[in-house]
Amino acid sequence: MAVDIQPACLGLYCGKTLLFKNGSSEIYGECGVCPRGQRTNAQKYCQPCTETPELYDWLYLGFMAMLPLVLHWFFIEWYSGKKSSSALFQHVTALFECSVAAIITLLVSDPVGVLYIRSCRVLMLSDWYTMLYNPSPDYVTTVHCTHEAVYPLYTIVFVYYAFCLMLMMLLRPLLVKKIACGLGKSERFKSIYAALYFFPILTVLQAVGGGLLYYAFPYIILVLSLVTLAVYMSASEIESCYDLLVRKKRLIVLFSHWLLHAYGIVSISRADRLEHDLPLLALVPTPALFYLFTAKFTEPSRILSEGANGH
Repeated sequence: MAVDIQPACLGLYCGKTLLFKNGSSEIYGECGVCPRGQRTNAQKYCQPCTETPELYDWLYLGFMAMLPLVLHWFFIEWYSGKKSSSALFQHVTALFECSVAAIITLLVSDPVGVLYIRSCRVLMLSDWYTMLYNPSPDYVTTVHCTHEAVYPLYTIVFVYYAFCLMLMMLLRPLLVKKIACGLGKSERFKSIYAALYFFPILTVLQAVGGGLLYYAFPYIILVLSLVTLAVYMSASEIESCYDLLVRKKRLIVLFSHWLLHAYGIVSISRADRLEHDLPLLALVPTPALFYLFTAKFTEPSRILSEGANGH
């Protein structure tokens, strides 16, 4: 029996693409880069990405989708001022823009027209940086095998940001011009100008640190949500449960941080069934309760007043 012996594929992500299939016989091409939507298997053959994303993959995509929304809300609140009645409407508009962008992104992704995606399993950190693993067999010629081994977790974020930016530029200027009457002409569009800065930053962050964010985002969520909650409660001079209940906005901020706490805990546990996470979710109110119980010892209002007086 004749055996077709082909040279082994070098490099971690080089593979042989299927050229022809007739029944049980398969003919593969030379070793090289896999087409989009495929990655190499253990035998160095390019195989289509047909798996369903894991819960952790969806949580990562949710985190990357939340980043522009949270930044939108932050800058809207920052530039609207306390007297502006348009802040709430702008918050709703930003939520609408990001939600529609997410739906469109899923619809245009493979398979087209449905609200789910097919993907390749993330195995290790190097899967996000295949451009760093192009082999050089003779130390002179480089075999370029760069492809999206984590398809589509890397590129789908860029598509989502592009739709977010496009919808913002189409909807927000017209709406802000009509509803933001309480603001000056130079301040009406500052939240939009801010988005024109942070969208390129988020794009570069995903391009350079996408793999690192994939593994670190649960801890980033927990740390940032804890820090921002403590800063907000101290800046608002919240020292008791009564101080929380006097304003609805404070409760909204508190519940939003609790949702982020729960999101981070579920992401860290990596459990596919929610019942495994229920005992851990009981820890969600702990940071806020700890702050309220210890606020009388630190007196944040006194610290803020001394800082304002320059002491």
